[in-house]
Amino acid sequence: MGLFGSFLSKFSKSKATIEDLEQFRQILISSDIGVGITEEILELVKREKSEELSTAIANSLKSKLSTSLRVINLSSDGPTVILIVGVNGTGKTTSAAKLANYYAKSGKKVLLVAADTFRAAAVAQLQTWGERIGVEVLSGSSNSDPAAIAFDGAKKAKDEGFDFLIIDTAGRLHTKSNLMDELGKIQRVVEKVTSVNEILFVLDGTTGQNGIKQAETFAASVNLTGIVVTKLDGSTKGGIAIATEAALQVPLKYVGFGEGIEDLTPFEADGYIAELLT
Repeated sequence: MGLFGSFLSKFSKSKATIEDLEQFRQILISSDIGVGITEEILELVKREKSEELSTAIANSLKSKLSTSLRVINLSSDGPTVILIVGVNGTGKTTSAAKLANYYAKSGKKVLLVAADTFRAAAVAQLQTWGERIGVEVLSGSSNSDPAAIAFDGAKKAKDEGFDFLIIDTAGRLHTKSNLMDELGKIQRVVEKVTSVNEILFVLDGTTGQNGIKQAETFAASVNLTGIVVTKLDGSTKGGIAIATEAALQVPLKYVGFGEGIEDLTPFEADGYIAELLT
């Protein structure tokens, strides 16, 4: 990634000029790290000793992040249930499949539920992924009640001893309150059968600050437990991962760097920040 490394190297060799600081500001802003964090980093550049600058910036970024655990909250009784939520086009359905593949490869029994029943393409996409990775996919008829298929999935997962139940919900627009309410309904009906352990919000890493606003709206409607950032491959938008977690104080748990089924990895904050500063 190394978005900031070239400038930090330059600052370590000579005092930053006004022009240098302005160029660095533009790089930080374009990385989607946010205006507030950008200004804090620039203040560090102005006052820190050059040999201590990278450490000071790394510590500043770390201090903005959530202190919550980044691991999936596993169920101690029954299947671990994960709701995948987010706006259409963010890579939500693909992320559900990637997560299913991640656990299936570790020997876990995984059930995928296609609860985005209003988009036939989303159901078909998840079914195709399920065939490729050898994971069962439960789906209902077109335009059927998403909560009903989620309930059926919960019953099946519990009765048949699945380790994981991953539910792909509709990519509802965050401005439509009735669709947001549907998420709450899905959660309630699933919890009649078994606990919901995780609600993961999928954020498109290329959408910038608008993506953070979407996440904030979802967080106001449901209790988000984690974030998945997608589409970071080949992008200079690496700051969005830090900015999103700093804004929501919800832990980033997975990042996606490509389109392949295995291109989803657990987020490791120290390593990610080190790459930004390299």
